[in-house]
Amino acid sequence: MIISRRMTRNPVTATPEMSVGEASELMKREKVHRLPVLDKDKNLVGVITEKDVLHASPSPASSLSIHEMAYLLSKLKVKDLMTRDVVTISEDTTVEEAARLMVDQDLSCLPVVQGGNKLVGIVSKSDMFRILLELFGARHYGVRLSFLVEDKPGTIARISAVLADKGLDIVSFGTFTGTDPTNAICTIKVQGCTKTELLGLMKPLVAEVLDIREA
Repeated sequence: MIISRRMTRNPVTATPEMSVGEASELMKREKVHRLPVLDKDKNLVGVITEKDVLHASPSPASSLSIHEMAYLLSKLKVKDLMTRDVVTISEDTTVEEAARLMVDQDLSCLPVVQGGNKLVGIVSKSDMFRILLELFGARHYGVRLSFLVEDKPGTIARISAVLADKGLDIVSFGTFTGTDPTNAICTIKVQGCTKTELLGLMKPLVAEVLDIREA
């Protein structure tokens, strides 16, 4: 899956000359945690986040009044706080590559650009969590089984074939790094059988059952 199918299109944006107070109010009103910053030619020039605003705000222990704090923030511009060296991706970047970038570089979002630096969308950690929910079939009821298998060709195909032969609906099937290079951990969710029935089918095919539950 590519990111264009999951990104938020036409995100709310700020301008470099917008006051930090205005940017903060805009984030609150639109219920977003970050704003891409566009120049007059609609090119992406930075990103400002709630955290940036929080760090720039006077401490609650400050002797300043609320009005004085608001005044100071109104004088501070987005361009003074925004991150300028922004990591971006293109519309045809895969979801897994976007996730890798976010994890490896500890990013809360990735602006999506095309034709140089024209913003077309944004993807956030929340978007990634929604994808994770779908991959695990979290919104569908079924029997969820985690197990250890040998990491060799044909293992997943044999397991899928057995489930298909029994007419079971595979809601999700994920593979993950195992306990050592010779094995892998798999998690499946199926519909159409009980825990006991699924265990009976899977035990001859797996090295170890790690967890089973209705979810």
